[in-house]
Amino acid sequence: MQVLTKALQKKKYVKLPRKYMLDLNQIRIPENEILFSFIRSGGPGGQNVNKVSTAVQLRFNVAKSTLLNDTEKARLITMNGARVSSSGELIITASNFRTQERNRVEAYNRLILMIRKALILPKKRKKTKPSFGSKIKRLDSKKIQSSKKRFRSAGRKSSIDM
Repeated sequence: MQVLTKALQKKKYVKLPRKYMLDLNQIRIPENEILFSFIRSGGPGGQNVNKVSTAVQLRFNVAKSTLLNDTEKARLITMNGARVSSSGELIITASNFRTQERNRVEAYNRLILMIRKALILPKKRKKTKPSFGSKIKRLDSKKIQSSKKRFRSAGRKSSIDM
């Protein structure tokens, strides 16, 4: 992952492995589970923009994937709700670069990052109580605030009676 991102930062051509696309954390996604399609990229680009389809749309069917178990699939779908279609297909569009190869690598890297985030279990919240000192401090500040307001109202009544 770091090698690919460093290569992209240096604007080098990065070739993807043929049979399996590998990541440094050994997440392997079989080729048959990923579908790349190329679409026209938006934005300025002169005459070439209407001729070349450089933007990449990566489709990964989460529901039918053999890579993830059911809880990981559910977590991936909930974390990327807007990008997941009703049929359970995760759609990632990459159009930051001017070549298909670099956009393909970027889309794949985004998919790996999404899967990595889905694999991390969220920490369970530990119930805690406020300490005795913090309770006393809170009550003292409430007493001070109420006494301020009490003195304000007492001052107004005395000035009205005169």
